[in-house]
Amino acid sequence: QVQLVESGGGLVQPGGSLRLSCAASGSIFSINDMGWYRQAPGKQRELVATITSGGSTEYADSVKGRFTISRDNGKNMEYLQMNSLKPEDTAVYYCKAALKVSRYWEFRDYWGQGTQVTVSS
Repeated sequence: QVQLVESGGGLVQPGGSLRLSCAASGSIFSINDMGWYRQAPGKQRELVATITSGGSTEYADSVKGRFTISRDNGKNMEYLQMNSLKPEDTAVYYCKAALKVSRYWEFRDYWGQGTQVTVSS
């Protein structure tokens, strides 16, 4: 069984920073792309950032220059460093990983349960 667990969310003032972590555990053979998504109240879930197994990254325009995604392939971890946070960054943040549990299986997406980030004074 595979689990993705996020941590690091919380309440922060505008202009502050937070670092989110996501740990993938269980019977994992290989992880391909990983990413962070967020969903604000009343809005659809949106892409924040993605990172390939080789380290190539992409960001939503709204977070470019402020957020940095990274991963540790040896530990099956991914991170999101969030700086210069704004009230509009308030949302539940989810990690996602495309992984396979066996060399014979296809890659499929797994999601974490989400962690709340609130930016408010």
